[in-house]
Amino acid sequence: MNVEIPNTSAMAARDWVQVLAKYREPNSLRSSFELAVSFIPFVTLWVAACLVAPHSYLAAFLISAVNGGFLLRLFCIQHDCGHGSFFNNRSVSDWVGRALGIVTLTPYDVWRRSHSIHHSHAGDLDHRGIGDVMTLTIEEYHQRTAFGRFLYRAYRHPLVMFGVGPTYLFFLQNRLPLGPMSKARTYWISAMSTNAAIALALSAIVYFGGWQALFLVFLPSTLIAASVGVWLFYVQHQFETTQWDTRPDWQLHEAALHGSSHYDLPPILRWFTANIGIHHVHHLYSRIPFYRLPEVLRDHEELVDCSRMTLLQSLKCASLNLWDEKSRTLVSFATAKKLAAG
Repeated sequence: MNVEIPNTSAMAARDWVQVLAKYREPNSLRSSFELAVSFIPFVTLWVAACLVAPHSYLAAFLISAVNGGFLLRLFCIQHDCGHGSFFNNRSVSDWVGRALGIVTLTPYDVWRRSHSIHHSHAGDLDHRGIGDVMTLTIEEYHQRTAFGRFLYRAYRHPLVMFGVGPTYLFFLQNRLPLGPMSKARTYWISAMSTNAAIALALSAIVYFGGWQALFLVFLPSTLIAASVGVWLFYVQHQFETTQWDTRPDWQLHEAALHGSSHYDLPPILRWFTANIGIHHVHHLYSRIPFYRLPEVLRDHEELVDCSRMTLLQSLKCASLNLWDEKSRTLVSFATAKKLAAG
C-alpha cells in the first residue's frame, strides 16, 4: 500500500499549529447534541436488546452488535473530553469523561494521562511503551532471543492484536493502574471508583435482565466496540509510511503530521468513529472538537491527501510489524527477513 503524501514543504508542520488554533473552540450546544444522539440511541438499543433476548438470542445479539457502534462513538467523545476539547469548561469535560468511562470500562483519569503521554511522544523511538502499540525496529527484533521474537510475533498477530488484546485491555488491564500510573493516588482512585461503578451497573444488569442481558447484550457490544477501537488506534500510526525517529531527529509536530494517518472512511463510519480518522490534524492540534475536524479539511485541501488511506488500503496495515530505519518504512516480518538475507 502506498499512502499518498502531498507536497506540504511550503509549510512546516509546526506552522500548522497557528493555523489550526482558530478551530479549537467547541460549541456547547453542538457538543451536547452530539452526546445526546450517541447516548440516547445507545440506551434505547440496550433496552430493545434486553426485551428481545427472551424471544430471540440472534436478534438480541444483532441489536447489540449495532449498538457497539454507538458505544465506540461514546468512547470517541470521552476521548475529546480527555483533551479538553468537548466543552469549554474543563471540569464539565472531565466529569462527562468520567461518567462515560463507566460505560466504556475505562478509568478516565488513568487513560487521560497515558493518552497524553502518547500524544507527547508519538513517533519517538526513545520513548515508547505508554499509550501506544509496541513497535520494534528490525535491529531490535533481531537482537531479541528466539523466545522474545516469538512473544513479539504473538503480540502483533491480528488475532491477538484485535481479538484477545482488546478483551484483555478493557476487561483486565483497565481494572488496575499498572506501570507508571501505579504510584499516584489519583489514578488508583480513578480506577477503583470506576470499577465500583461498573460492578454496580453489572449487578443491576443481571438483576433486572438476567444472565441473558450480560452475555447477549453487554458482552457483544463491548467486545465489538473494543476490537474496532483498537483497530482504529492501530491504523492511525501503524501504516507503511508512518514516521519514527530517535532524538534529536524526532520532532513533535513532524511526527504528528506525518506519523499519523488520515483514515478516509465512508460517511457512516466517519460518524460512528467521530472523525477520529482525521488523525494527523488531531495530533497536530488535539484541542479541536471532533465535529470541527472536517471543517479543517474543507478549508485546507493540502491536508486531505497527507498520509491518506482508504478502508480497503488500510487492511494491509495488519501485516506491518517492524520499523526499518534504513528505508524509513514499516514492514512485514517477511520483508524484514528478506532484507536481513540480502
